[in-house]
Amino acid sequence: MATELIPVGGGGRIWAEKAGDGPPLVLLHGSVHDSRLWDRVFAGLARHHTVVRYDARGHGRSTPPTAPFRYEDDLLAVLDRFGFRAAGLVGLSMGGEVALDFSLEHPERVRSLMLIAASAGGHVWPRTPETDAYAAAYRASDARRIAELELTLWAGLGDRAPGFEVIEPMVRENAEAAAAAEKGHALDPTEVAVDRLDRIGVPTVVVVGDHDHPEIGAIAARLAGGIPGARLELVAGADHYLPLRAPARLLELLLDSVPQG
Repeated sequence: MATELIPVGGGGRIWAEKAGDGPPLVLLHGSVHDSRLWDRVFAGLARHHTVVRYDARGHGRSTPPTAPFRYEDDLLAVLDRFGFRAAGLVGLSMGGEVALDFSLEHPERVRSLMLIAASAGGHVWPRTPETDAYAAAYRASDARRIAELELTLWAGLGDRAPGFEVIEPMVRENAEAAAAAEKGHALDPTEVAVDRLDRIGVPTVVVVGDHDHPEIGAIAARLAGGIPGARLELVAGADHYLPLRAPARLLELLLDSVPQG
């Protein structure tokens, strides 16, 4: 395994780790996460793929944003740095949204998609007390409250289910950085993904845990129904942190679904 810091726009640096040999695969985490999200599938994937995981701008070991940037541009920089003409993309939550937007912008650079518990640009979430509290915590840059809500809303299986020993510190360490990253730095794509799902032309698998937030299930159904040929997989015993809750099943799905040649 090798790690490096990849230069990106605005003087930033993206921390990335690469391992294995074979068809390239890039892993993208969610909004209060970092590359630790993939701890329990990374080595298994590296036995079959050249696999890269990285910390998004402002998360983990990557530098915080100091100017407007696009997550999609950072992903392009990662692909270019490792010489991947095209790669399979595996994204969870925000990472799934980035992978989807990137596939629409740069279809020639994408071989396949796995969208895990993904959000999607243009999907309107119903307003609830929980979502209002989450938005208020971000507006206030209240890292403690962001972490508390994240663990309550998204890690619904709690501290006795597998993976919580990774989930809790990862969330708490990234909450402050995630709040800062939302303050006018991360730019939205110019087009709305949910209006263009029929333009996705690569093999796509949509994955959701049976204990995830109901709206994530609704998004999963929307993605699977709108992307030509997409397959929907429901994973038992998993909430939003599916790669840490059910790694064996996810690894099975990845090795079964991602093109090997």
